[in-house]
Amino acid sequence: GDHGCEYMTAGRVVVLGETGRNFGAGMSAGIAFVLDETGDFPGRCNPEMVSLLRLEDGDDERGLLALIRRHLGATDSPLAAEILSRWHHYSPLFWKVMPHPPITTDDRGTVLARHGKTP
Repeated sequence: GDHGCEYMTAGRVVVLGETGRNFGAGMSAGIAFVLDETGDFPGRCNPEMVSLLRLEDGDDERGLLALIRRHLGATDSPLAAEILSRWHHYSPLFWKVMPHPPITTDDRGTVLARHGKTP
């Protein structure tokens, strides 16, 4: 549906199906991995709230694979089985969605801190 991960404050989410519009609006923490088979996911997320990255390293892939395997074990999902059997095809289609870092400003809008560090 619309506004996926709207109140997400921690954890990991894997989306293997379509998303609605405004994905990530209100997402304050955690990570979402979204399969984008049609190539139009960037237009359905909220760029003011989240950043989109491709899988960055082995840790991303290992964590995502573990979650998909867990999903397959719990549901016998044909799509999860297909993704796991053709990982080299599907892995470039995933987006890693992360919320922008929190920013603290003063009354004039001057940035005082990002991620708890002074600018």
